[in-house]
Amino acid sequence: MNQIEVCTGVWLLEIPEHNLSILCGCPPDVVKLLMKRGLISKKDCSSWFCETGPNAILLSEFPMQGGKFANLIEFPILQMMYRQGMIIPGHPGNTGVKPVVIGLSPQLKAVAEYLFRGTYGLANREEILDCNIAPEFADEIIRIKLAFAFGNMRKSEDVLDMVAMDSGTTELRPGLFITRTGVNRYRFETGGCSREIDLNLKDGESYPSPLSLEYHSVRREYFSVIHLGEGNGWDTQKPCMSSIVVYQGKIYLIDTGPNILDSLTALGISVNEIEGIFHTHVHDDHFAGLTSLVRTDHKIKYYATSLVISSVMKKLTALMSVPEKRFYRSFEVHTLKHNEWNNINGLEVLPLYSPHPVEDNVLLFRTLWENGYKSYAHLADIACFSLLEEMLLKAESRTDVSEKLFRSFTSNVRQKTDLKKIDVDGGMIHGCAKDFAGDESGKIILAHIARDLTSEEKEIGTDACFGLEEVLIPARTEYVSQQAFAYLQAYFPLASREELSMLINCPIETMNHGSTLQKKDSPASHVYLIITGVAEMVHSGTGTVTMLSAGTLIGESAACSDAIPPFTYRARSNITVLKIPKSMYTVFITRNGFFDDVKKNASTSFFLQTTSLFGEMVSSIILHTIAVCLVHRKIAAGDFFDNNDEASLVLVEKGSFKLYIEDIEVDEIGVGGFFGEECVFFSGGSLILAQATEDSDCWLLKADLLRDIPIVEWKMLMEYERRLIEYGARRPRQSSESEKKMFQEP
Repeated sequence: MNQIEVCTGVWLLEIPEHNLSILCGCPPDVVKLLMKRGLISKKDCSSWFCETGPNAILLSEFPMQGGKFANLIEFPILQMMYRQGMIIPGHPGNTGVKPVVIGLSPQLKAVAEYLFRGTYGLANREEILDCNIAPEFADEIIRIKLAFAFGNMRKSEDVLDMVAMDSGTTELRPGLFITRTGVNRYRFETGGCSREIDLNLKDGESYPSPLSLEYHSVRREYFSVIHLGEGNGWDTQKPCMSSIVVYQGKIYLIDTGPNILDSLTALGISVNEIEGIFHTHVHDDHFAGLTSLVRTDHKIKYYATSLVISSVMKKLTALMSVPEKRFYRSFEVHTLKHNEWNNINGLEVLPLYSPHPVEDNVLLFRTLWENGYKSYAHLADIACFSLLEEMLLKAESRTDVSEKLFRSFTSNVRQKTDLKKIDVDGGMIHGCAKDFAGDESGKIILAHIARDLTSEEKEIGTDACFGLEEVLIPARTEYVSQQAFAYLQAYFPLASREELSMLINCPIETMNHGSTLQKKDSPASHVYLIITGVAEMVHSGTGTVTMLSAGTLIGESAACSDAIPPFTYRARSNITVLKIPKSMYTVFITRNGFFDDVKKNASTSFFLQTTSLFGEMVSSIILHTIAVCLVHRKIAAGDFFDNNDEASLVLVEKGSFKLYIEDIEVDEIGVGGFFGEECVFFSGGSLILAQATEDSDCWLLKADLLRDIPIVEWKMLMEYERRLIEYGARRPRQSSESEKKMFQEP
């Protein structure tokens, strides 16, 4: 057996004597990581396209780790089936053996449903009708789905060999055994040889991106488009097809591909700056970054049609094994009307149904300007017109709706716009550049490809580099200053406009990636307000780094005292900051009567910022709100904390605790750790019992205050799931009141 580390938390286990190559862990873009390591490569198969690669997958027991999905098997399975040829009739790679997926039964069930939804979207006429779709159009959608599926929507279990690990030890092949040795830990044994696989990420670790992106600083224009990605799920050089629409200085994403936060950071944009996302469809190369957008301190607006919302919810909640209402608790969902212009505070968007295996919309944007409108068309995952002609005009099952759909769709996507981005990846589900020969749009970008443009394509359109900003209407207003004022106004709601204007008149500076704002153990001379981009607080003692978002104040504690900052603060991306002299900030909070409150809450906010739960991407505005509401509690060594009456989250400021579910120890936590998270999600009181192992100081926070902070909610949910899995691993599976409570989310 040959064990190869692909990246942090991901392994490839090659067992040639059993004709198995097992991918252990499936984070975003894992296929690209394998390609860059040479673990997927082309091989000679005569006239067939053929690649090497894994033919089995070991699932993580946690659906998310380090803020990213951990079981994104869609593209690895596609690579096995189509690029290795395991499902293609007559292909040398088709030996009759199915791809193998190994895991606990709950994970197998979750990824089977996730894979089905990623392949077909909504599964039947009833689910489509539930989206308020006319019956005759619902019938047409089903007809199109079946045409793409060659007449049969197959369950994941029919095309995969699903191996459950519930018994603890399983014989995967004759003489090859796999044993679960702990939570997310496995041992493979054959012929006297064994290998240990640990899928757990350590605190502060995350799955890496396969891409190295240059750092940019983008302007907040009146109306512009920033090219966020022009590649596809197989391109090892470019992010997947995506764009940013900037409107009146606000940032809107179109789709969320894998490792979206890395792309945003490279552009000098923090997730807290995202105003909204427009979503086209649920394929992983447009969907895999969705959980990254809940790593913010407020609900991001989510815009899609009812069909796309429903299919996205079903795929996301299947993968995460959470109720569909969890989606609505994570985003501010807005339903766009099909085939109509939807006005979003002056930015208009027209979503058009695009024939596809899953629910898909192409999106046209426009805003009123001199002599009419300025416009942008984003045509992701469109099909070639020749295929649509066969499917909609020539198929025996065609209807009047089919012909009307073909005429309207092909006409609408070819209408003239100022800027148009088109998927030209070909095949059954992607577009062809030749369909847009003669298109009179001002500029055409050809995207969603992992190759150079052909000479014929270059006559139709061009490509675009990462971070290129196409300005459709330039800004005459300084939106960065407006945003700085908005942050300060939210932080100091009682301050007059004139007083805040004094602070806003301080220098606004752009600092490059890697620049130091404040060195550890050096006197602070300024208070910095991060306006755009991402900074980091470096903990050299622990080796951890805390990401700081736009809206964060750095150096406030030092402005209230002579304290020397104990950490170093750096620019993680290119950032824009308001640089306020320490003396001016002190005068401002003193003469406005804020000094005592700021001093008290700045100290508490700083502690919150050092914890894993509240440190990442939670702005100073939110930290201040939390700090005001904290209640202090002392717990003597040996005492148990009864949280049933409190219904609070408990954060450890000093000391340590052991945590129990029933009589099973599931965790031990120290300073910065927390418990009571189940009170935020579930009815019926506290499930976890906490015992202080030394005299301890804690902060209590009512559960209701945390329900509108997505990043905190998801971190608590993941920690709760980890503790439940630990409980299950230490106790034989059985029906218990404790396990039933996990499904009682109000």
